[in-house]
Amino acid sequence: MSFEIDISSNQDTFPIDVRALTQAIERTLQIEYVASAVLSVSVVDNKAIHQINREHLQHDYPTDVISFQLDFALDLDAPNDAPAELRAAGAMIEGEIIASAEMAAEMASSGQWTAMNELTLYVIHGLLHICGYDDLSPAEQAIMRTRERATLNSLGLNPVYPDDEASQESV
Repeated sequence: MSFEIDISSNQDTFPIDVRALTQAIERTLQIEYVASAVLSVSVVDNKAIHQINREHLQHDYPTDVISFQLDFALDLDAPNDAPAELRAAGAMIEGEIIASAEMAAEMASSGQWTAMNELTLYVIHGLLHICGYDDLSPAEQAIMRTRERATLNSLGLNPVYPDDEASQESV
């Protein structure tokens, strides 16, 4: 496995733990059995992500995370003992993730954790999009949340989703 991860922070909301974020990304890539990855992660404020959202997706509002899959190819030489349901197993991926630290700070209390943990969720979510998952239907959203939980739980984090009945019962 070969992972090249570049993380930059262009915001003043809170200091980013680059090491922890890198570990979360690497863990996600390992759990998803990704063969190799080249990823750029930019942590920005709401103003910057709003502009990117408007320019690239024609959505005129700030959001939590935006990701762009730049390349996705299966590495036919990579050993692949991964479960069949993993969409990026054995893949070589390249992508860009833009996440809002300001949105993470605003939403952290609803997830009952820190802004850094919320930001980690956003980055993992964006990475899973690059890995081929989407959340456009309830069934796909459930799959993505399962994949998010797999990584977050392995890092000792337990996400709480506001509209998730199972999470509400544990509150």
